[in-house]
Amino acid sequence: MTKQEQLKQEILDKTKEYYELVHKPQQTQEFVSGTSRVNYAGRVFDEVEMQYLVDSSLDFWLTYGDYSKKFEKELSRYLNVRWTFLVNSGSSANLLAFYSLTSPLLKERQVKRGDEVITVAAGFPTTITPIVQYGAVPVFVDMELTHFNIDTTQLEKALSPKSKAVMIAHTLGNPFNIKAVKAFCDKHNLWLIEDNCDALGSTYEGKPTGTWGDIGTSSFYPPHHMTMGEGGATYTDNPLLQKIMLSMRDWGRDCWCESGVDNTCGKRFGMSFGNLPKGYDHKYVYSHFGFNLKVSDMQAAVGVAQLEKFPSFVEIRKKNFKKLYDGLKDLKELSLVQTQPNSDPSWFGFMMTLTDDAKFTRNELAEYLEKNKIQTRNLFAGNIIRHPLFDTMDLNKDYRVVGELVNTDKIMNDSLWIGLYPGMGNDALEYMIKCVREFIK
Repeated sequence: MTKQEQLKQEILDKTKEYYELVHKPQQTQEFVSGTSRVNYAGRVFDEVEMQYLVDSSLDFWLTYGDYSKKFEKELSRYLNVRWTFLVNSGSSANLLAFYSLTSPLLKERQVKRGDEVITVAAGFPTTITPIVQYGAVPVFVDMELTHFNIDTTQLEKALSPKSKAVMIAHTLGNPFNIKAVKAFCDKHNLWLIEDNCDALGSTYEGKPTGTWGDIGTSSFYPPHHMTMGEGGATYTDNPLLQKIMLSMRDWGRDCWCESGVDNTCGKRFGMSFGNLPKGYDHKYVYSHFGFNLKVSDMQAAVGVAQLEKFPSFVEIRKKNFKKLYDGLKDLKELSLVQTQPNSDPSWFGFMMTLTDDAKFTRNELAEYLEKNKIQTRNLFAGNIIRHPLFDTMDLNKDYRVVGELVNTDKIMNDSLWIGLYPGMGNDALEYMIKCVREFIK
């Protein structure tokens, strides 16, 4: 072993020692009812994440590198897809996924300004933000209140000659009716983007969510199914979309050389593009209006370690969901989310909605739980078109609405969810059940 290798190993051994001293006690401390805070989500990690992170920092490559390549390869293998692209957030993943559909390389299927994209108003803003920012028109369809996903019976009503794509999320890990949505998209030649940020690890008819459509997206922000701090990914089996996403993620360039590599194509100074002089350096030819959405290799290093643990995370989430469901299912004041038929969800959260029998408001329940140190969350925006960012938007010009979004408003007013992430022990789950039942009683 060289001096350099020996020194690195000593540093990694010390990193493990530091984890054992500082972080492990926080992750294994005893739960005390009424005193310990029950967060809706959190990081679950051990010394391996820290060692990979330090290992990457010692290489000091910083940008996209070996850990990034390994993560993309391993996530592709897990999802059984051909290509994965690491980006700096789930929101950036949605941005990249949508903007890839605006590429001129798609010809008659290119999404242009004024074209329509079918989606829902109940969810996270950045599922629809790229649509609006580009100048396309979101068309909002209502939700159903059994599985809390898009009401697929409304899809045909949302269709118009301007329809080009469907872009929707799997709500809190529960897959939407993929069979119906996919059949609709195939029938009308529409793109399908699956926002899989809250559903990594879920399956539908045995196939991973995020891989049924043309593009899937994931988020690796700390509350999500796995984390690298900030981070996200897009994935696809479509070779043309693969080419477009690589270009748009990396400044819009035409070149596909990796960072620090030149002349992969062997014709760097021998090609012609647009009105550029013949032989213009291919590394500086741009075929798209792109971005720089890459992560650092240090973030990817954390992701590699998380991905090694990921199957166990999924199983714990399923077990925790069942514990909460069995403990609350008899309460007539609450309607609990039901599993989408033909699916096996990797749950992100536990959704509860007040029934007509409830003699209390959603906020009263939330405030009681929060007072008892249990974090709660609404279903994100609830109804995005009721938020201030839509104040300057013109209905039927900047966006369209199918029907009156009655169920979406019900979710906005009467739904909330609590956590079930892998860091929760049985004591915390039982405490949440106890508090919900006590409040209703």
